[in-house]
Amino acid sequence: MARQQLIAGNWKMNGTRDALAFFQDIAPAAAASTSEILICPPATLVAAGAAACANSPVKIGGQDCHSETSGAHTGDISAVMLRDAGAEFVILGHSERRADHGESSALVARKAKAALEAGLVPVICVGESETERREGRAEALVAEQLAGSLPEASGEDYVIAYEPVWAIGTGLTASAEDIQAMHAFIRGRLEQGEATRLLYGGSVKPGNAAEIFSLPDVDGGLIGGASLKAEDFAAIINNTTV
Repeated sequence: MARQQLIAGNWKMNGTRDALAFFQDIAPAAAASTSEILICPPATLVAAGAAACANSPVKIGGQDCHSETSGAHTGDISAVMLRDAGAEFVILGHSERRADHGESSALVARKAKAALEAGLVPVICVGESETERREGRAEALVAEQLAGSLPEASGEDYVIAYEPVWAIGTGLTASAEDIQAMHAFIRGRLEQGEATRLLYGGSVKPGNAAEIFSLPDVDGGLIGGASLKAEDFAAIINNTTV
């Protein structure tokens, strides 16, 4: 079965209510695309974003969730709450969460389990630093993150996003050869590799999207900065392949 491309935008800590016009602006490109289109706004805009996308093919996701369903966890948001607000996906284990909040792969796996139980599709992020790649440890590091971050249950619907840390928000992009090689490596380590969608994230722009998305083991992208401008994100959607 062919894997449907997924073009996902991660707004990170950006966006207030005036950003909701974005969804109307990208609607024509999303409607014309054969790809699945996802936007993950900050938690404050999940419900409003879902409402804005009610009659469009654009889906809404969260940027993180707690591993517990509810409880005394001030400031956190559960997968159940995200689902209730209209989210269908949730990003987990992003390098910024791993670095800024000390998240371990074991914690990511628990969050992924909670997300699946709530009916969300986890987008599980892995990726090496510049030092780890320079020292030849990129594959070993990614393999370790995969082994520790995936939910225990097999056959579940999740997405893997490979984001080399050194290419996030830096303007640097891995070469097409390196991207394909790592995606093929990841696919080969997954129990259901041929059925799992693998995304690339790391300074994807309108100018390089077509080349990256045409690689045989790349099933779309997790887009950061370029997802904040409707014109850029629509151009990336238009660069997806059939």
